[in-house]
Amino acid sequence: MDDGLGNGENTAPRELIHFVTQQTRFALINNILQHPEQLPSMYELEELNPSVSDATVYKHIQKLIGEGIVKEVALDDDQRRQGYPWKFYGLTKEGREFLEEYNLLAAEETLQQIYETISDKPEKMVKYKNAPRPDDI
Repeated sequence: MDDGLGNGENTAPRELIHFVTQQTRFALINNILQHPEQLPSMYELEELNPSVSDATVYKHIQKLIGEGIVKEVALDDDQRRQGYPWKFYGLTKEGREFLEEYNLLAAEETLQQIYETISDKPEKMVKYKNAPRPDDI
């Protein structure tokens, strides 16, 4: 995995733990875990992090993608619907294994329950939650 410092596959687990547990990045990982499909759109990630700028959310998602923790998945052209997102973000198989190995997924079920109790979700967020998502993640 790339640690953002050019160390690539040589990233020590301790450095990677520090990387993924940085406040904003760990919040984004938790947002992915709490999403009913574990594939939120960028808009949903931005809405779940109102104290962070949209540009910062995007930047940290890109860093997590660069490390191989998160992947971007897109709907095929024939599955896309106007007015709905078509790019989504989820954990990679390797990212999930890493998080499990270091006990960073312990609250996964609780996170999903919390997501369901958020009652003041914007209408657009509810719409996006129900958007079609890729099957092959």
